[in-house]
Formats: sequence, structure tokens, C-alpha cells
Amino acid sequence: MADTPIMKPWIEGIHAYVPGKSTSADGRKLVKLSANENPLGCSADALAALAVDHTPAAYPDPDAAALRAALGRQHGIDPARIVCGTGSDELLNLAAQGFAGPGDEVLFSRYSFAVYDIAARRCGATPVEAPDADYGTDVDALLAAVTERTRVVFLANPNNPTGTCLPRAEVERLHAGLPGDVLLVVDQAYAEYLEPGEDDGGLDLAAHHANVLVTRTFSKIYGLAGERIGWATGVPGLVDVLNRIRGPFNVTASGQRAALAALADTNFLARSREANREERKRFVHAIEALGNHWLRAVPSKANFVLVLFEGDLQAETALQAIADAGYAVRHLPGQGLPQALRITIGTARQMDDITRVLRTLCGAGA
Repeated sequence: MADTPIMKPWIEGIHAYVPGKSTSADGRKLVKLSANENPLGCSADALAALAVDHTPAAYPDPDAAALRAALGRQHGIDPARIVCGTGSDELLNLAAQGFAGPGDEVLFSRYSFAVYDIAARRCGATPVEAPDADYGTDVDALLAAVTERTRVVFLANPNNPTGTCLPRAEVERLHAGLPGDVLLVVDQAYAEYLEPGEDDGGLDLAAHHANVLVTRTFSKIYGLAGERIGWATGVPGLVDVLNRIRGPFNVTASGQRAALAALADTNFLARSREANREERKRFVHAIEALGNHWLRAVPSKANFVLVLFEGDLQAETALQAIADAGYAVRHLPGQGLPQALRITIGTARQMDDITRVLRTLCGAGA
């Protein structure tokens, strides 16, 4: 008999999530372009809501009723079909936990969000990676990987860490090809960065099919990552499962107030989307200008760009040079991307600084 508690074997296989760094190897504080945070911060209205006096001894509304009602109004969804979570991360984990377990498989594309692997292993299921298509999701490869043990399919759209995005027709084709007892989770953490007409149709699928769950977050374009607020929608049966196993008071009172205010400030949302579009376009053009030095920007629909180092210049060398210039970006060898850096789109000045470092490393001058 063991004399200490024994970890479950499926937990032993988990590699803890590693967040984006904000300091250098020698402890210097760096400008953080490693976590896809909004460089504009958050709405002034949301900040004001966070500053409102409240009673911290009182529990928050366990059902986040006002926030769910506001989300329902904005997206045309019955609030009863919405569940809120501690960021969308909690809801992604609950989706796996509610529908998969030992002996089951959880499927996702290679170069997807690192939490999917953790969510699968956390409930004892086996994570399965389908081949990608030039760093994007390959619907045919996903469907070919479905087996009788597949219970959940995760799709990040736009995808983190690559920034690629499946169009509506491809998302619909993926769903149509799945058995009815397989849950499709469409992770739309970056959906608000899409342009009108680029909607992938996930919310429509979730409204009309019993096996589709869509998750969203206030951590990205809304600039409320520190408050940990997410939400999901699906048919009542799916929402009921998540409500059964979520934390009973999982979204703080301050987070609920801030999210309500952020939803109402449509001007901040539009300004953030526009600033991201313009700076991402400038940065991608700068990388394309260095194409003869074997740098490549994966086409992105999110608030970051994955830069591939396909020549003599190594990603590790660029990572260090960027840190020396005062910036933290994301290197992801643990996700099979040792030759790439994921760079959050920051302010114009920040992106110009990153561009100058890369130009110098490529011998193109400052």
C-alpha cells in the first residue's frame, strides 16, 4: 500500500499551461506582447464599473443574470441558453468534463489552443491531434480522425496561436460531418476581431443543433483579462450540463459589472477592432517585405501574428533580440512551433519597435 496519495495517471500526463512571459531572463520587466491583451486597455465605462463600491463579503450573483440578459439582447439569444464562466477556459474544461472521460477521445487540430490538450487529459480522455493545413484547421483531416470513441471536437476560430480562421461554409461542413453524439465546441475567443461578413456561423449552429457549444470571452478585445469572464451558449441541455459542474459563484461581482459596462460601450469595441486591423496590416506588410530573408507571417484574423522563421535566422535569436529591446513575445516550442514567434498586435510605436529589431536581424537596416 502506498504511503502517499497517488496521482491519477491521466493527470500525470498533463503539462501545466505556461502563460506568456512579462519579464526577461534577468528579471527585467518587459512590454507584454505575449498574451494577446488589448493594448488600448479596456473601456472607460468598464473601469468606472470596477471602481464602484461594493460589499466584498457578499457572494456575487451565482447565475450572472444581468450579464446573461445583456448578452442575450446583444446576440439575439435566450438568456436561458447562456452560461457564464471564469473566462472561457473554465467553460472549455467543463465541456470536456461533461461529455468525455476515460476511454473517450477529444479531437482538435494541430497547433490549436494549449488548453484543449489539458481539458482532455483532466477528465481522463485521450487528446487526439489532427494534421493541420499550413498552420490552419483542415476539416477533412479532422473528420478523418473521428472514431467511435470521439466525444468532443474543439475548434478555435480564429485559431490561437496561428490566427487562421475557417469560413462559415467550412465550419458548417465540419459540423455536418460529425456524428450527432459528438459535441462540437467552437471557441470564438477572437470573434470580435472579425470584420462584418466574416462571421463563421457558430452561433447559428449552436442555436439550431443539439451538439454545438460556442464559447466567448471578455479577455481579448474587451480588455478584461484580469477579471476572468467568459460565456457559452448552446441548447438548454448543453447549458444544463455546464451549470451542473461549474463553480457556483464563478464570476465575481466586479467582473459582472465590468462586463455589463463593456458590452454597452460599442465605440470602444469598434475602436479596438479598427486599431488592431490597421496595425496588424502594417506589421504583416513589414514581415512580407522581409520575405527574402525567409520570414513569413501566417494570415491572421486575430489580434496577433504568428511569424515563421524559415531561413538562417532562428526564432530563439529573434526572441532574445526582442527582449533586449524591451518586449516579451511568445515562443511556443511546447506546441510544436520552435521555429515561430506569436506576436500580439500592440500600439503603432510598439509594432514599429518590433519591426526595427526584425529588420536589423535580417540585415535590412533599421
